[in-house]
Amino acid sequence: MDLASPLLWGQFISIGLMALALGLDALSLGLGIGMRGIRKLDIAKISSITALFHILMPLAGMWTGSYISALLGKVATICGGVLLLLLGAHMVYSSLRAEESPTYNHRSFWGLMLFSLSVSIDSFSVGVSLGMFAGDVLMTVLMFGMAGGLMSVVGLALGRRVGEWVGEYGEALGGVILFAFGIRFLL
Repeated sequence: MDLASPLLWGQFISIGLMALALGLDALSLGLGIGMRGIRKLDIAKISSITALFHILMPLAGMWTGSYISALLGKVATICGGVLLLLLGAHMVYSSLRAEESPTYNHRSFWGLMLFSLSVSIDSFSVGVSLGMFAGDVLMTVLMFGMAGGLMSVVGLALGRRVGEWVGEYGEALGGVILFAFGIRFLL
């Protein structure tokens, strides 16, 4: 495919926006952990594992989505759009609920796994949707991984310097972006 192709650039921009939207969870939870105090080595470990989860979860979702698409055909496209709508609405609702999130030891193996899974689980659902649309797998997982890891670093590093307000609005913004893509896929 030609690198100057409008289709390639459109897909690159769409996937990039979704990756940033999903990375906002890592940013907001990273802010919370960072505000409690964190070492640079822990930032590197958490961000690396988060990036890995942001690669594996959408990859598993895309495989699942492509299987569903092969079974359902055109109905799968509608299901993918509805899934993005629901996921976006849930993210906005969760952020507005302003419920206190449970704390855990991010230095332990299980704490690290829990953090990484909690911020990348949405990537699986989006991966299912993208698998139904037959998106570019390599570009998707690499962009999701880079965005998840980078947003995690930013959140953890800035956590000591900013207030809690960013975390609340970050998840809501991510939800609005996914909701908008759901509408776009349904139209």
